[in-house]
Amino acid sequence: MDRGSERSGAPTEKPAGVLLVERTTHQDVPAICNLLKKVWEPAPARVPVELVKAWQPTALEFTSWMGGVTYFSARKDGRLVGVVGGELHHGSCRLVHLAVDPDTRRQGVATALVAAANEWAKKANAASLWVDTLHALAPATALFQHLGFTLVGSLHRHEWGEDVTLFERVL
Repeated sequence: MDRGSERSGAPTEKPAGVLLVERTTHQDVPAICNLLKKVWEPAPARVPVELVKAWQPTALEFTSWMGGVTYFSARKDGRLVGVVGGELHHGSCRLVHLAVDPDTRRQGVATALVAAANEWAKKANAASLWVDTLHALAPATALFQHLGFTLVGSLHRHEWGEDVTLFERVL
């Protein structure tokens, strides 16, 4: 499977305020772990503590997540502000671990990350892009609907007893 070319060295210099989305490398792992900790602390209401803990990996755990998943990182003014992974399976691409720094939300970071994963999935000949999110995370539901994903189903009491909502976008 062609996972695209890795970026090399330091992030490309861009003018101040410009959002840059690139393939994630192992050099990004510590910053991603710090971002995930910031995103999930304090835990959102109605999200089980077990899930919050699972979504805050150590560097070693995140490195293991990278097996079979292509991640994209977003930077603004050289600072990592978002991440998303794309996992190809049976001709479709599942988005995983989308996270955006709370200080940069509603500034197009998630849109840019999903667009990068979408283009990567198209190049990999995926027929669709899909994502699951906790029903309790209403902002995530609104985001995916805004990005043109269609609600396709629910899994009840799926993750630590919480309902999960499934979204899909045909490519």
